Amino acid sequence: MSDLKYWLGFSLVRGIGPAKVRALWDHFGSLAEAWQANESQLHRLGLGSGTVESLLQTRSQVNLDRELERVQKQDIHLLTWAAPAYPRYLAEIPGAPPVLYIKGEVTEQDQWAVAVVGTRRLTGYGRQVTHELVTGLVRHGLTIVSGLAKGIDAIAHKSALDAGGRTLAVLGSGLDNIYPAENRKLAQRIMAGQGAVISEYPLGMPPDARNFPPRNRLISGLSLAVLVIEAGERSGALITARFAAEQDRDLFAVPGPINSAASWGTNRLIQEGAKLVTRVEDILEELNLLMVTEQAAVQAVVPESPEEALLLNYLSRQPTHIDELVRASGLNGATTSSTLMLMELKGIIQQVGGMNYVLLREPGVVYEGE
Repeated sequence: MSDLKYWLGFSLVRGIGPAKVRALWDHFGSLAEAWQANESQLHRLGLGSGTVESLLQTRSQVNLDRELERVQKQDIHLLTWAAPAYPRYLAEIPGAPPVLYIKGEVTEQDQWAVAVVGTRRLTGYGRQVTHELVTGLVRHGLTIVSGLAKGIDAIAHKSALDAGGRTLAVLGSGLDNIYPAENRKLAQRIMAGQGAVISEYPLGMPPDARNFPPRNRLISGLSLAVLVIEAGERSGALITARFAAEQDRDLFAVPGPINSAASWGTNRLIQEGAKLVTRVEDILEELNLLMVTEQAAVQAVVPESPEEALLLNYLSRQPTHIDELVRASGLNGATTSSTLMLMELKGIIQQVGGMNYVLLREPGVVYEGE
């Protein structure tokens, strides 16, 4: 993408966040044009003097071609709002980052994700519960999202990897500043093929304390739901829980002993309406995923008719409307509708509202338990 370096450029400018990037993009038609705008044009758009000065200073000091090359040499790729692969659920939240720095790979499978967060000061109970629940979620095909922090986060990532699943780690620093240092090997495992490490912050950004609350909105934003396993009264996990509520994500919490400080936050979340979790099925049932994942565990996806085989060519993990399937396949509406109904009954696809369908299992793949 020819504009990619300009998206990167705006991520380097202090004082320009998602709302201002959106305004610049809408006004100028491209971030390339916005980057090259003169001072008076920027002021007319309504940018404050401090923001304009910051942009002009960055523009004079940064060689965008060299900066993009530096990013790419570290095997980091950028996803922008304009990229089709930008995570769908994240794109829906207020203040979604215009640019994501990613090391590893984010796949369509990762839209089926649950965030697992909790205290850094975990107990033996928290460690055991995290391992059991994450292992169960992974075995049902869900990706685990967390923040690579000490404690519950690290156990969640490690349990997902050990179970052969996928996991996404969201940082509050640049990808060249993996924090905490003790989890760098864990980050390498994630990036080696079972997920990705993600940040909205550019290279060189240190793990500043003020970066972590905003990054928590990405943890919840990338996920269908948030599971809090242990959290004290002031745990950062409660910030993620608050973002989950604001983003209309399902919120789950594991109850703990009333005399354990590590469970005060989770017990309060349950009192306030979070869904109580004692087993992985509690999450799957609430998200309406239990039947689908049980079927997927015992069946191979083999098209049973020419119509099924044809429609499978046009279905993916991204929602596709029935009208689009009719046009692409050349089948008539009645045949398309009846074939989709049979495929849904067999757990191959799922209707996600508005006559949109997503593929749950890849054709020709025999799933565990077959």
